[in-house]
Amino acid sequence: MPSCLPSNTLERARPLLGTTVAIRVEADDAAAGHRAIDAAFAAVARVHALMSFHEAQSDLSRIHRESPGTPVEVDPQTAEVLRCALAFSAWSDGIFDITVAGQLVAQGLLPRPARAAMPAADACWRDIQLDDANGVVLQRPLWMDLGGIAKGYAVDQAIACLQAHGIRNACVNAGGDLRLLGPGPHRVAIDTGSEPHITQPVLEIDEAAVATSTSRAFGDTGQSAQVHGRTRTGVGAQTCVSVVAPTCMHADALTKIVLAAGADSAPLLQRLDAMAYLHDASDNWSVLGATA
Repeated sequence: MPSCLPSNTLERARPLLGTTVAIRVEADDAAAGHRAIDAAFAAVARVHALMSFHEAQSDLSRIHRESPGTPVEVDPQTAEVLRCALAFSAWSDGIFDITVAGQLVAQGLLPRPARAAMPAADACWRDIQLDDANGVVLQRPLWMDLGGIAKGYAVDQAIACLQAHGIRNACVNAGGDLRLLGPGPHRVAIDTGSEPHITQPVLEIDEAAVATSTSRAFGDTGQSAQVHGRTRTGVGAQTCVSVVAPTCMHADALTKIVLAAGADSAPLLQRLDAMAYLHDASDNWSVLGATA
Protein backbone atom coordinates (compact mmCIF):
# COMPACT_ATOMS: atom_id res chain seq x y z
CA MET A 1 0.00 0.00 0.00
CA PRO A 2 1.52 3.37 -0.95
CA SER A 3 2.30 5.85 1.84
CA CYS A 4 -0.07 8.80 2.30
CA LEU A 5 2.80 10.95 3.66
CA PRO A 6 4.57 13.49 1.42
CA SER A 7 7.70 12.13 -0.25
CA ASN A 8 9.95 14.38 1.85
CA THR A 9 8.47 13.13 5.15
CA LEU A 10 10.56 10.87 7.39
CA GLU A 11 9.12 9.09 10.43
CA ARG A 12 10.74 6.80 13.00
CA ALA A 13 9.88 5.49 16.46
CA ARG A 14 11.75 4.14 19.49
CA PRO A 15 10.79 2.83 22.94
CA LEU A 16 11.71 5.57 25.42
CA LEU A 17 10.22 7.23 28.51
CA GLY A 18 8.15 4.13 29.24
CA THR A 19 6.24 4.54 25.97
CA THR A 20 6.86 4.72 22.23
CA VAL A 21 8.32 8.01 21.02
CA ALA A 22 7.60 8.80 17.37
CA ILE A 23 9.32 11.59 15.46
CA ARG A 24 8.14 12.81 12.07
CA VAL A 25 9.93 15.50 10.07
CA GLU A 26 9.78 17.07 6.65
CA ALA A 27 13.22 17.28 5.04
CA ASP A 28 14.26 17.69 1.43
CA ASP A 29 17.62 16.10 2.28
CA ALA A 30 16.84 12.64 3.69
CA ALA A 31 20.31 12.15 5.20
CA ALA A 32 20.09 15.50 7.02
CA GLY A 33 16.59 14.63 8.16
CA HIS A 34 17.72 11.34 9.63
CA ARG A 35 20.62 13.07 11.41
CA ALA A 36 18.15 15.50 12.95
CA ILE A 37 15.92 12.63 14.10
CA ASP A 38 18.92 10.80 15.57
CA ALA A 39 19.85 13.91 17.54
CA ALA A 40 16.28 14.37 18.75
CA PHE A 41 16.10 10.77 19.96
CA ALA A 42 19.41 11.30 21.77
CA ALA A 43 17.94 14.36 23.51
CA VAL A 44 14.94 12.32 24.66
CA ALA A 45 17.16 9.45 25.82
CA ARG A 46 19.24 11.88 27.87
CA VAL A 47 16.16 13.16 29.70
CA HIS A 48 15.13 9.56 30.37
CA ALA A 49 18.56 8.68 31.78
CA LEU A 50 18.65 11.73 34.03
CA MET A 51 15.10 11.70 35.40
CA SER A 52 13.93 8.09 35.37
CA PHE A 53 12.45 6.73 38.59
CA HIS A 54 13.64 3.26 37.57
CA GLU A 55 17.25 3.83 36.46
CA ALA A 56 19.74 3.27 39.30
CA GLN A 57 22.11 6.01 38.10
CA SER A 58 19.52 8.69 37.34
CA ASP A 59 19.59 11.97 39.24
CA LEU A 60 16.35 10.99 40.99
CA SER A 61 17.79 7.69 42.22
CA ARG A 62 20.93 9.42 43.50
CA ILE A 63 18.78 11.89 45.45
CA HIS A 64 16.63 9.12 46.90
CA ARG A 65 19.71 7.27 48.19
CA GLU A 66 21.12 10.26 50.08
CA SER A 67 20.20 11.14 53.66
CA PRO A 68 17.97 14.19 54.21
CA GLY A 69 20.01 17.35 54.48
CA THR A 70 22.74 16.09 52.14
CA PRO A 71 23.13 18.21 48.98
CA VAL A 72 23.09 16.32 45.67
CA GLU A 73 24.27 18.16 42.57
CA VAL A 74 22.08 17.34 39.58
CA ASP A 75 22.31 18.03 35.86
CA PRO A 76 21.07 21.47 34.76
CA GLN A 77 18.24 19.81 32.82
CA THR A 78 17.06 17.95 35.93
CA ALA A 79 17.26 21.18 37.90
CA GLU A 80 15.19 22.96 35.24
CA VAL A 81 12.43 20.35 35.45
CA LEU A 82 12.52 20.35 39.26
CA ARG A 83 12.18 24.14 39.33
CA CYS A 84 9.22 23.97 36.99
CA ALA A 85 7.63 21.17 39.05
CA LEU A 86 7.99 23.19 42.26
CA ALA A 87 6.51 26.22 40.51
CA PHE A 88 3.46 24.18 39.50
CA SER A 89 3.16 22.94 43.08
CA ALA A 90 3.13 26.53 44.32
CA TRP A 91 0.71 27.72 41.63
CA SER A 92 -1.70 24.84 42.36
CA ASP A 93 -1.30 24.99 46.16
CA GLY A 94 0.08 21.46 46.20
CA ILE A 95 -2.38 19.76 43.85
CA PHE A 96 0.60 19.03 41.60
CA ASP A 97 3.23 17.39 43.79
CA ILE A 98 6.06 15.18 42.54
CA THR A 99 6.41 13.61 46.02
CA VAL A 100 3.33 11.42 45.45
CA ALA A 101 5.73 8.67 44.33
CA GLY A 102 5.22 6.93 47.68
CA GLN A 103 1.54 6.44 46.89
CA LEU A 104 2.36 5.14 43.41
CA VAL A 105 4.82 2.64 44.88
CA ALA A 106 2.18 1.50 47.37
CA GLN A 107 -0.23 0.93 44.47
CA GLY A 108 2.33 -1.15 42.64
CA LEU A 109 2.59 1.40 39.82
CA LEU A 110 6.25 2.17 40.57
CA PRO A 111 9.01 -0.05 42.02
CA ARG A 112 10.38 0.64 45.49
CA PRO A 113 13.62 2.64 45.16
CA ALA A 114 16.69 0.60 46.09
CA ARG A 115 18.66 1.63 49.18
CA ALA A 116 16.31 4.52 49.89
CA ALA A 117 14.73 5.35 53.25
CA MET A 118 10.95 5.11 53.47
CA PRO A 119 9.32 8.49 52.82
CA ALA A 120 7.90 10.48 55.71
CA ALA A 121 4.11 10.24 55.70
CA ASP A 122 3.62 14.01 55.59
CA ALA A 123 6.53 14.90 53.30
CA CYS A 124 5.60 17.15 50.37
CA TRP A 125 7.03 19.44 47.73
CA ARG A 126 7.89 22.05 50.35
CA ASP A 127 10.57 19.66 51.67
CA ILE A 128 12.57 19.97 48.42
CA GLN A 129 15.17 22.72 48.25
CA LEU A 130 17.03 23.62 45.05
CA ASP A 131 19.87 26.14 45.04
CA ASP A 132 21.34 28.24 42.25
CA ALA A 133 24.17 25.73 41.73
CA ASN A 134 21.70 22.91 40.93
CA GLY A 135 22.11 21.34 44.35
CA VAL A 136 19.07 19.47 45.67
CA VAL A 137 18.47 19.00 49.40
CA LEU A 138 15.57 17.03 50.89
CA GLN A 139 14.44 18.22 54.29
CA ARG A 140 12.78 14.87 55.05
CA PRO A 141 12.85 11.43 53.42
CA LEU A 142 10.66 11.43 50.31
CA TRP A 143 10.40 9.89 46.86
CA MET A 144 9.94 12.00 43.75
CA ASP A 145 8.38 10.98 40.45
CA LEU A 146 8.90 13.32 37.51
CA GLY A 147 6.73 11.22 35.19
CA GLY A 148 4.02 13.89 35.19
CA ILE A 149 6.25 16.57 33.73
CA ALA A 150 9.54 15.17 32.41
CA LYS A 151 7.95 13.46 29.41
CA GLY A 152 6.66 16.81 28.21
CA TYR A 153 10.08 18.34 28.80
CA ALA A 154 11.68 15.58 26.73
CA VAL A 155 9.32 16.35 23.85
CA ASP A 156 10.27 20.04 24.06
CA GLN A 157 13.95 19.12 24.01
CA ALA A 158 13.43 16.97 20.92
CA ILE A 159 11.66 19.83 19.13
CA ALA A 160 14.46 22.26 20.08
CA CYS A 161 17.00 19.79 18.72
CA LEU A 162 15.11 19.44 15.42
CA GLN A 163 14.96 23.22 15.09
CA ALA A 164 18.71 23.46 15.72
CA HIS A 165 19.17 21.06 12.78
CA GLY A 166 17.13 23.29 10.49
CA ILE A 167 13.86 21.35 10.60
CA ARG A 168 10.83 23.61 10.20
CA ASN A 169 7.98 21.09 10.14
CA ALA A 170 7.82 18.19 12.57
CA CYS A 171 5.82 16.26 15.16
CA VAL A 172 7.20 14.57 18.26
CA ASN A 173 4.73 12.23 19.96
CA ALA A 174 5.58 10.51 23.25
CA GLY A 175 2.56 8.38 24.00
CA GLY A 176 -0.02 11.15 24.03
CA ASP A 177 2.30 14.04 24.86
CA LEU A 178 3.12 15.71 21.57
CA ARG A 179 4.34 18.94 20.08
CA LEU A 180 3.91 20.20 16.55
CA LEU A 181 6.39 22.35 14.68
CA GLY A 182 5.32 24.37 11.66
CA PRO A 183 2.17 26.20 10.58
CA GLY A 184 -1.21 24.52 11.02
CA PRO A 185 -3.91 23.67 11.11
CA HIS A 186 -2.86 20.32 12.59
CA ARG A 187 -5.42 17.63 13.43
CA VAL A 188 -4.87 15.77 16.70
CA ALA A 189 -7.14 12.94 17.86
CA ILE A 190 -7.85 12.78 21.62
CA ASP A 191 -7.64 9.34 23.20
CA THR A 192 -10.32 9.42 25.90
CA GLY A 193 -9.83 5.78 26.83
CA SER A 194 -13.31 4.96 25.53
CA GLU A 195 -14.26 1.78 23.71
CA PRO A 196 -12.44 1.38 20.38
CA HIS A 197 -15.62 1.66 18.32
CA ILE A 198 -16.44 5.12 19.70
CA THR A 199 -15.29 7.95 17.43
CA GLN A 200 -12.41 9.95 18.88
CA PRO A 201 -12.77 13.74 19.03
CA VAL A 202 -10.24 15.72 17.00
CA LEU A 203 -8.58 19.04 17.78
CA GLU A 204 -7.46 21.45 15.09
CA ILE A 205 -4.53 23.53 16.35
CA ASP A 206 -1.66 25.64 15.11
CA GLU A 207 1.97 25.18 16.17
CA ALA A 208 1.59 24.09 19.80
CA ALA A 209 1.86 21.22 22.27
CA VAL A 210 -0.87 18.83 23.39
CA ALA A 211 -0.83 16.50 26.40
CA THR A 212 -3.56 14.08 27.42
CA SER A 213 -4.03 12.38 30.80
CA THR A 214 -6.77 10.11 32.09
CA SER A 215 -7.85 9.14 35.59
CA ARG A 216 -9.07 5.70 34.58
CA ALA A 217 -8.00 2.81 36.79
CA PHE A 218 -4.99 0.64 36.00
CA GLY A 219 -3.96 -2.90 36.93
CA ASP A 220 -5.27 -5.17 39.64
CA THR A 221 -5.49 -2.39 42.23
CA GLY A 222 -8.28 -0.62 40.36
CA GLN A 223 -6.73 2.69 41.43
CA SER A 224 -5.93 5.73 39.34
CA ALA A 225 -2.33 6.49 38.41
CA GLN A 226 -3.15 10.18 38.90
CA VAL A 227 -2.80 11.24 42.53
CA HIS A 228 -4.06 14.48 44.07
CA GLY A 229 -1.03 16.09 45.69
CA ARG A 230 -2.85 17.42 48.76
CA THR A 231 -5.25 14.57 49.52
CA ARG A 232 -2.93 11.77 48.25
CA THR A 233 -5.93 9.98 46.75
CA GLY A 234 -6.82 9.07 43.17
CA VAL A 235 -8.52 11.75 41.11
CA GLY A 236 -11.77 11.59 39.17
CA ALA A 237 -13.61 8.64 37.76
CA GLN A 238 -13.05 7.73 34.12
CA THR A 239 -12.23 11.30 33.13
CA CYS A 240 -9.84 12.55 30.46
CA VAL A 241 -8.13 15.90 29.97
CA SER A 242 -6.26 17.25 26.95
CA VAL A 243 -4.35 20.51 27.37
CA VAL A 244 -3.07 22.67 24.52
CA ALA A 245 -0.19 24.93 25.56
CA PRO A 246 2.88 26.62 24.06
CA THR A 247 5.22 23.99 25.58
CA CYS A 248 4.70 20.29 26.20
CA MET A 249 6.18 20.50 29.71
CA HIS A 250 3.45 22.95 30.71
CA ALA A 251 0.76 20.94 28.94
CA ASP A 252 1.91 17.73 30.65
CA ALA A 253 1.81 19.19 34.17
CA LEU A 254 -1.45 21.06 33.59
CA THR A 255 -3.35 17.88 32.68
CA LYS A 256 -2.81 16.56 36.22
CA ILE A 257 -4.00 19.80 37.79
CA VAL A 258 -7.12 19.98 35.62
CA LEU A 259 -7.99 16.34 36.39
CA ALA A 260 -7.85 17.12 40.10
CA ALA A 261 -9.20 20.68 40.21
CA GLY A 262 -11.61 20.88 37.27
CA ALA A 263 -12.98 24.39 36.70
CA ASP A 264 -10.84 25.77 39.53
CA SER A 265 -7.82 25.35 37.27
CA ALA A 266 -9.09 27.94 34.76
CA PRO A 267 -7.06 30.90 36.18
CA LEU A 268 -3.80 28.95 35.93
CA LEU A 269 -4.61 27.84 32.40
CA GLN A 270 -5.25 31.45 31.42
CA ARG A 271 -2.04 32.57 33.12
CA LEU A 272 -0.02 30.09 31.03
CA ASP A 273 -1.89 30.73 27.76
CA ALA A 274 -3.27 27.18 27.80
CA MET A 275 -6.64 25.58 27.08
CA ALA A 276 -8.06 22.36 28.52
CA TYR A 277 -10.66 20.00 27.05
CA LEU A 278 -12.22 17.98 29.88
CA HIS A 279 -14.22 14.80 29.26
CA ASP A 280 -16.20 13.40 32.21
CA ALA A 281 -17.73 10.05 33.09
CA SER A 282 -21.10 11.12 31.67
CA ASP A 283 -19.55 11.69 28.23
CA ASN A 284 -19.82 15.46 28.60
CA TRP A 285 -17.17 17.92 27.42
CA SER A 286 -16.16 21.25 28.90
CA VAL A 287 -13.51 23.74 27.78
CA LEU A 288 -11.41 25.78 30.21
CA GLY A 289 -8.64 28.29 29.83
CA ALA A 290 -7.14 30.88 27.56
CA THR A 291 -10.02 31.72 25.21
CA ALA A 292 -12.78 29.47 26.58
